Parts: sequence; C-alpha cells; structure tokens
Amino acid sequence: MVSYMDYTSSSAQFFFDVNKSPLFKKDNRNLINVLGVQQLNTLENVSLLDIFLSEDNVVEPHYHQNAAELVYCISGAATVSMLNPFTKEIINIPITPGQVANVPQGWWHYEVATADNTHILAIFDAPTPEVVLGSDILKFTPSNIMAHTYCLDENQWKKAIEPVKPSTYIGPYKDCERENNRMDKRQYRNRSYQQQEYIQQYQQDPYAPGYPYY
Repeated sequence: MVSYMDYTSSSAQFFFDVNKSPLFKKDNRNLINVLGVQQLNTLENVSLLDIFLSEDNVVEPHYHQNAAELVYCISGAATVSMLNPFTKEIINIPITPGQVANVPQGWWHYEVATADNTHILAIFDAPTPEVVLGSDILKFTPSNIMAHTYCLDENQWKKAIEPVKPSTYIGPYKDCERENNRMDKRQYRNRSYQQQEYIQQYQQDPYAPGYPYY
C-alpha cells in the first residue's frame, strides 16, 4: 500500500477509463492514452501508455528518465528498437500479439508499427511515465551549442531541424511531403545503423573514466 493514500477515504479511486485520458492524438488511428497516479490515485509504482498505430507510424525516439518500460503487443505488429548504451548497438525486437519487449530505464528507444491496427501497451515501474522526447532535444538545444560541439555549420543545422516540431510523439507528420516517405521495413527490422569502428572505440573497461552509468 502507498503511504500517502487513505483507502477509507471517499476520494480513493479504484476505477478509471483510459479511453478518456488522451496524451497525444495524431488522427483516429494514431494516438496515445495515459494512465498514471494523476488519473488513478491508488496506483503504486505502475503506470501505462495505451498506444494505437497504423503501419509505418513511429513513436518518436525518446527515453524515460524515471522508469523501465515493458512493451506488450495486443494486436497488429511493431518493432521496438533501443540503443544499448554499453555496446553502442541498436537492438531491434519485432513483437506480435502476446509478445513483449523490455526497455531498461533511461535507454534511448522508439517503436515502429509494421502493420495496420497495431495496439501496444507500454507499462512502467513508476507512478507516472516521465519522458524526454527526441524532438524536444533537437528543438530546444541552442543551435550555436550544437554547431560548436559537433563542428557543424550553424545555418545548415537550423535548416535541417526547421521542420521538426516539439513534442512530436507520433511521426511522420500528417502533412509530411517528403518523397518516398514510406520506410523500407527491412531497415528497422534487420539493419544495424552503427559503424563498427565507433562501436569498438566505446567498448572499454566499465570502470574507465567516461563510461556511461545508469
């Protein structure tokens, strides 16, 4: 039991309709509903996102700073991809109904629907699913810092990220007119994007300076 909850109080809630708790809606086939302690006050260390996607739609790259995530497929199919911060490798896990993928706390990850009418449940071991979105990092990190840090042309960087909208949640945008927008399924099911020479340089002694701790 949670210490802050008086279970004899008339304000204690034991039921909630997640369908009435929208977090983000792109259209009627691509949306996310949320359940956390703000919606159901008797929750302990659990919360969830109820996610609906049509084929090729993506829950944008992000990480959860406060929780691990268990992704359960209810219908359709999706590929859960995550960056292992220790090996610098992208792990791609295709899931279909009844299958799960586990994303450790703080790991950079994303989900791509590989079929229409995909329904996945993201379950967290925290009372609310906090998140840092890739679109927010791109839009709110000062362009002069990005240019200076990574030896970029600042104007080119600004032009490259200009179409990015903060808090995208589900991409691509409805008005996206990029040519050949549909992704080749092989590239997020099987392809490894990382270059081996960079992976090797980061595979070091876990006690060495600069090694990532989580």
